[in-house]
Amino acid sequence: MLSTEPAMPRCKLAFEETTGRVHSLETFGLVDGPGVRCVVFLQGCRMRCRYCHNPETWQIDAGECWTAGKLFEKVYRYHNYWKEKGGITVSGGEPLLQPDFVREFFTLAKEKGVNTALDTAGNPFSMDRAYREQFDRLMAVTDLFLLDIKAVDGKLHRELTGWDNENILAMARYLAGHGKDMWIRHVLVPGLTDSEKELIALRELTQELSTVRRVEILPYHTLGRFKWDNLGIPYSLDGVPTPTPEEVRRAEKLLGI
Repeated sequence: MLSTEPAMPRCKLAFEETTGRVHSLETFGLVDGPGVRCVVFLQGCRMRCRYCHNPETWQIDAGECWTAGKLFEKVYRYHNYWKEKGGITVSGGEPLLQPDFVREFFTLAKEKGVNTALDTAGNPFSMDRAYREQFDRLMAVTDLFLLDIKAVDGKLHRELTGWDNENILAMARYLAGHGKDMWIRHVLVPGLTDSEKELIALRELTQELSTVRRVEILPYHTLGRFKWDNLGIPYSLDGVPTPTPEEVRRAEKLLGI
């Protein structure tokens, strides 16, 4: 499914500089990449994942406007925590909606020797030449991609997110073909994303991708459930339980991790 939505609206500043829309910062992140990381959550996402725990990041014209330089200046204050393994992760929302902003931000990070990671669901990716050239420039300053695979089966992916996934799977193969390190992540939702067929398909995909360094199961949770109510968005997974430790271990076994 190709988007017909307008491009990410730019922040209006009195001078011409690359800008982005930022939702929030986490200055001491421990789960979004190796080591201690400063995590930047960008605003805007086009997918509508039924279990999203940050639906407040969906709106593309919201968030706080930053220049890449000012944002890096702010997050670099925390670099003493990062040591040799940590660094910066840009998440969302969907950071690939703002590729030029992320590229400039990561370029500043690499000039300081900072490790960079991009946490993405891959939805905006396209093999269109103009987009691919833009993506290549971002890829060059990104050390690690954290790719959230919602589902391998296309029909299931549409049921979960409202979007096709052919371009997302193409992105995974494109990254592997260009030697880019990846962590593959999968949210385990009982009754939705935990079937043996789906998990085996995901295992086969990860085995195909030569640069996958880690595969993670992220157990479904309802910690962000209240946000849906606050935003007046109907929640379709009421009554769905969080997976038990046994169910998580079963999924990990099927994935070979």
